[in-house]
Amino acid sequence: MKSSIARKLAMALSALFLMVFLLQHLSINFLSVFSEDLFNEVSHFMGTNPLVQFALQPILIFAVIFHFVMGFILEYRNRQARVQNYEVYKGGASASWMSRNMIYTGLAILGFIALHFYDFWIPEMDYKYFSTNPEDPTRYYEELRHKFVDLWRVLLYVVAFVFLALHLQHGFQSAFQSIGVRGRFTPALQKLSTVYAIAVPLGFIIIALYHYLTH
Repeated sequence: MKSSIARKLAMALSALFLMVFLLQHLSINFLSVFSEDLFNEVSHFMGTNPLVQFALQPILIFAVIFHFVMGFILEYRNRQARVQNYEVYKGGASASWMSRNMIYTGLAILGFIALHFYDFWIPEMDYKYFSTNPEDPTRYYEELRHKFVDLWRVLLYVVAFVFLALHLQHGFQSAFQSIGVRGRFTPALQKLSTVYAIAVPLGFIIIALYHYLTH
């Protein structure tokens, strides 16, 4: 990873992997808005499938850590390069607000991921591997709804997904450009980036608000 191009490529590939995961995660969670039984069924399958638990889940955790560590490395090197090459750096003249503040939106998302792990992943690991309670395939829906009882938590989730939207607005098209998809594809990528950056966070916001308002 000594090459700048290699680092950017690795960053892009991890971003693309995480964006696919976001779509998958949203599609499963959105089932809770329409069908309690179907959400429980799919969640139970994902939570007990060995391939998901012992292969895909470790890859996902590694991808999250790798993406953020690589992001910090790239940001540090970019700042060092600006200090050496520019007496006055006018970022706004050639870059959008989103691109210039990816590190800050990323930090906000990292904080949210820590909360999300505390809310869902840690209790799930505790239930499956340390609890003496028998497995209940119908528990997932109520566990999800329970997290959206308090307004402060719902608002925190909403704010986090707004930061996610800002991060994705630049990150989506940047990832594709880093792997060589550019030129005549750039206008389409910009439009697709906007659609993805709005639709995915909005979907998660709808889920949170739905469960809060229907308690």
